[in-house]
Amino acid sequence: MRIAVHAFDGITAFHLAAPLLVFGEVARQELAPGWATAVWSADARAVRTSEGIVLGDLAGPDAVDAADLIIFPSWPTDLPEPDDGLIALIRAAHARGSGIVGLCLGAFPVAASGVLDGRAVATHWASAARLAERHPAVDVHADALYLDHGDVLTSAGTASGLDACLHLVRDRLGSAAAATIARHLVIAPHREGDQAQYIDRPLPGNAAGPIGDTITWALANLDRRLSVTELAAHACMSTRNFSRRFYETTGMSPAKWILTRRLDEARRLLETTTWSITRISAACGFASAVTFRQNFTAHYATTPTSYRHRFTDRTGTTGPAPEPSTPQAGQSVSR
Repeated sequence: MRIAVHAFDGITAFHLAAPLLVFGEVARQELAPGWATAVWSADARAVRTSEGIVLGDLAGPDAVDAADLIIFPSWPTDLPEPDDGLIALIRAAHARGSGIVGLCLGAFPVAASGVLDGRAVATHWASAARLAERHPAVDVHADALYLDHGDVLTSAGTASGLDACLHLVRDRLGSAAAATIARHLVIAPHREGDQAQYIDRPLPGNAAGPIGDTITWALANLDRRLSVTELAAHACMSTRNFSRRFYETTGMSPAKWILTRRLDEARRLLETTTWSITRISAACGFASAVTFRQNFTAHYATTPTSYRHRFTDRTGTTGPAPEPSTPQAGQSVSR
């Protein structure tokens, strides 16, 4: 995987570092051969970050020609229109099959190229209205963390870039590889792309309070039905109050969060065990193997069997699943 990351004068060091850190960790952890990242600027000249750090020895636009993935980690805060040369570069890369990624304000040059016309786009919530006004052909989702169309991905601001990059690793190398990277970087291994960009009450670091306790309990009991009524009863709250507090805490409804966690666990079992689809569906709390297949296919655009074939060689699926560890409440939302 050859990755080209765009840099410009005034880019913040964090935005540039996010993809370099995540994808560089793939190589450092030897999770896959051939992952290499290059940083390029429009004229191959050095750039100065917003923090005053000068970055030299950069590649030029020709770095994009051999790249499998082209990433725009940000864009100048005054939101200039990209020049014709950059637009042509994005279109040509997309046409030959390279993946295009716009993180945070990096969604602006990607949207300007036209490769997202008629499709959903994410960007920093504070600039979402400007993006929608400037590019009416795209469907701006101001509340999404990231949106992946397979060929083009866009994300919200700052830390969402880490989520999006981990998602790209997970999509290409499997959830075990993404979890390994997240563990070394000490960040959450998985946040759904359509989770809210910000929530009113972040989940506390310790298992304090009924919502945190119930999340920890639910993760240990995914093979159960886990209706909203049952979750609310565990929290000793009314269903209405629990649903409201749960959304404020996690950015997702209880039902959607439970389904996502079931599918997360199903992917782990597909990658790390030889269990049958029926056994996995039961272990993850689906009513039947048919229901499991339907939900899995709708969520990941592939069947459980195809997913297993895709990741078996990379993750070494050979035997029974390890016993799941009990997560801390501060970690469980993104398990």
